[in-house]
Amino acid sequence: MKVLMKGNEALAEAAIRAGCRHFFGYPITPQTELAAYMSKRMPKVGGTYLQAESEISAINMVLGAASAGVRAMTSSSSPGISLKSEGISYMAGSDLPALIINVQRGGPGLGGIQPSQADYWQATKATGHGDFQILVFAPSTVQEMVDLVSDAFDAADRWRMPAMILADGMLGQMMEPVALPEEGRAQLVEKPWAAAGHGGKRPHNVINSLYLTPDKLEELVAARYFRYDQVKRQEQRAETYLCEDAELILVAYGASARVARSAVNQARERGRKVGLIRPITLWPFPADCLQEAAKTAKAFLSVEMSMGQMVDDVKLAIDCKAPVHFYGRTGGMIPTPAGVLEEIERLV
Repeated sequence: MKVLMKGNEALAEAAIRAGCRHFFGYPITPQTELAAYMSKRMPKVGGTYLQAESEISAINMVLGAASAGVRAMTSSSSPGISLKSEGISYMAGSDLPALIINVQRGGPGLGGIQPSQADYWQATKATGHGDFQILVFAPSTVQEMVDLVSDAFDAADRWRMPAMILADGMLGQMMEPVALPEEGRAQLVEKPWAAAGHGGKRPHNVINSLYLTPDKLEELVAARYFRYDQVKRQEQRAETYLCEDAELILVAYGASARVARSAVNQARERGRKVGLIRPITLWPFPADCLQEAAKTAKAFLSVEMSMGQMVDDVKLAIDCKAPVHFYGRTGGMIPTPAGVLEEIERLV
């Protein structure tokens, strides 16, 4: 059975049904409904909801809960994620799985409260200091928000690294019918590495990200990047749409992909050979899918709610075998199908 839910609330309910029982957050528009929903639901399922005194406190509480081996989560919006970046780096350095949700707003600075995708670089390349990556998932519908929460928790546990759902204010505030997973069906894995009570049955575990011996730290970082290579091979996800004969392929994720799909349909009605690749994982970026498309496509068009932060990843993925163009809006402005269609006509 489907129920009508707002994106932010669907994210929260999906996390609970994925086995998350520990949420630490701080209010910021446009994700505040997520935290408000958690404040009502967590006590009813025997979980913990805590509004921290700041974003910095919230992410460090997630770090502590994840260290104990439980599924923990926080959510915020763009400036709040910046404040959480140090804690995310500590979690990556401690090889801790947890879920961070970013319902993006315009920036830089306080910017505005309208939808944006201008945190792409932050999520995929610079979530914090040091050599590390996090898993990044980009839903384009409220239903996919629900589905990817469980996938993100599972992948975080599987690879022992933080995961992020990179949404935006448009998806967070949108209401759509969703099918929720059954309660009590989450498959939680054993975490023998956790710093939890063990009654002397195993060695004492210490969760740590500080290594003062350079060769030891280098060894750990190198081992982490070997694991990242495995993640790249196994976790790439993308959706293709009308790409079989496409000469121009749009690349768009999240809310922008919805706009791009409408423009592709309109272009097809005019006889234009246009298709769409929608990255679902932004890290690892779905390079394999784009490389395959580059064998026949004559050009690519990146459609974004930013100043083109994904363009370089598209170029790298196709090894610059075809021109990569950009169309986007920023500052909280949302691209329209008409605007994208006009750019398609200009290019073809």
